[in-house]
Amino acid sequence: MKRTITLLLSLAFFLCVFPMNTGYAYGWGYQKNSNHTPPQIGSYQEVLDKYNAFYVDDSGDKKLYLTFDNGYEQGFTPEILDILKQEEVPAAFFVTGYYVESEPELVKRMVDEGHIIGNHSYHHPDFTVMDKEAINKELQDLEQAVAEVSDQDELIYVRPPRGTFSTDTLKWSTELGLVHVFWSLAFKDWETNSQKGADYAYDEIMKQIHPGAIILLHAVSSDNATALEKVIQDLKKEGYQFKSLDDLWLSKQLPKQFPY
Repeated sequence: MKRTITLLLSLAFFLCVFPMNTGYAYGWGYQKNSNHTPPQIGSYQEVLDKYNAFYVDDSGDKKLYLTFDNGYEQGFTPEILDILKQEEVPAAFFVTGYYVESEPELVKRMVDEGHIIGNHSYHHPDFTVMDKEAINKELQDLEQAVAEVSDQDELIYVRPPRGTFSTDTLKWSTELGLVHVFWSLAFKDWETNSQKGADYAYDEIMKQIHPGAIILLHAVSSDNATALEKVIQDLKKEGYQFKSLDDLWLSKQLPKQFPY
């Protein structure tokens, strides 16, 4: 009995000193639609709304938001940046600490050419098994690393590694002044040894496209780099506009307009 009490007291002390992530872990996912409308996310919507997170522009306007996850470099990002500059399209690049350390000039170029750097954490851990202090360190370390190599000294948008999150991680990120950005269009493009060709990337994007899409692409994909110019040009022909995440976030802060 005495041993049991001692163990319980020790556990209580541990939890007080090292608060754990108690939120249920989720993996980002949704039900894709084939009719060019935003995918359905079910009960996730209520959770995202509560913590000012978003995955789509729900205005109904034909606006698109290009985002790239950059954990490491395969040599395709310069080409991607060239195309974005040529087509005058803004993008957000969610980078890790390894990427900033290994490719500081590319990070600087992203910022210099008007793109947003997003926070993908320093070491790419699973946030859902971490406490608030540990998550904050991951995010702050990445922000500092970006500030040391570019003119962007604040990272507002965060994309959780592996797309895993909990109510706690959303809550804590909000308290830290960050905004979670998920996505409404993606496909399996990150396996560098099993690329399927530019036509595959093009078709995947075009069949899933919808007004307000936040598009997630991985910059390590040769398919994406080769398909990107045609994707952008053809979507422009369909009346889509490519906008910045800042535009979307600002629109969400403005009061809703009601007819008189």
